[in-house]
Amino acid sequence: MPFKRLIKSIDIGRAAESQAENFARAQGLTIIERNFRCKGGEIDLIAKHGEHLVFIEVRHRSSDKFGSAAESITQKKQQRIILAANIYLQKKGLTNMPCRFDAIVGNLKSNTGFQWIPDAFSCW
Repeated sequence: MPFKRLIKSIDIGRAAESQAENFARAQGLTIIERNFRCKGGEIDLIAKHGEHLVFIEVRHRSSDKFGSAAESITQKKQQRIILAANIYLQKKGLTNMPCRFDAIVGNLKSNTGFQWIPDAFSCW
């Protein structure tokens, strides 16, 4: 039974990321990469918005029982995203490019859809 719940959770996560990607495009972001993984971290979406490279964490909840989707982006998670972003920038030779860390959050069971949070956190 726990294995089936894990698979269902992964499927829901993938669906939420796909919906968040479409939402980001509708907000004017150009998606460059999805699910960048490296040792120590992962970035759900990488996009271009104006002159900025944007690293986006996608979070969704089916309820707010254990806190909101935005509240689930812990300090530890932020550090992992920042580490992955630094590795991405070095690999792509983009270390001088202005960048920011956004979040796209939502509750899948509500009709409110997604919310885009520009500059959700910073590396300073």
